[in-house]
Amino acid sequence: MISLAEENYLKALFNLAGQRGEVNVTELSKQLGIKMPTVTSMMKKLAEKKLVYYESYKPLRLTEKGKKEAALVIRKHRLTEMFLVEKMGLGWEDVHEIAEEVEHIRSTAFFDKMDELLGFPRIDPHGSSIPDKNGKFASIPYDKLCDCRVGETVKLSAVIHSSSEFLKFLTNRAIRLGIRMKIRSVEPFDGSMVIGYDNRQETLSRTVCERLLVEKGK
Repeated sequence: MISLAEENYLKALFNLAGQRGEVNVTELSKQLGIKMPTVTSMMKKLAEKKLVYYESYKPLRLTEKGKKEAALVIRKHRLTEMFLVEKMGLGWEDVHEIAEEVEHIRSTAFFDKMDELLGFPRIDPHGSSIPDKNGKFASIPYDKLCDCRVGETVKLSAVIHSSSEFLKFLTNRAIRLGIRMKIRSVEPFDGSMVIGYDNRQETLSRTVCERLLVEKGK
């Protein structure tokens, strides 16, 4: 049995490791806001359960078992966010904290039913891939808006670093998943973009554009 705290560590490790596949104890400590000796103690415990590869002074890596367990927690989190938005009408900026609590429910049947009621969605309300029951992620190729060119029309398909404040920023400008945006101009000095969508126009900073993932030719 994996505890709630262990699930949080596994999820944090998975998200931090990203494409590198590894993370150091200092990074994990900062991410979780937990002192390094406590983090080290937990890594030893997870290593005993064959969930993490741990050696002193070396980067941390999840085992295949650890990756699957982390992915299943993420699956529960993202399904919950989708349910709260699609079935309960909550805003995409209001669901993360609730999902953080619900993701620790043990019942597989509960989340399988949630998945069925939602029509087996592939992405969550922020455009992130929802792992399947085996912990496998579908690969979805996106481009960052900041890498697109003047004159291109793209579809907004996902956001990254989706804090509540950032999502509220987008909501206040009627920017949502699925909208088609045309890039009208790019400021050479700071990379800010003027985009047109839904009969309106907005200037977005490069910081914002880096967080918006789009699909071309959609």
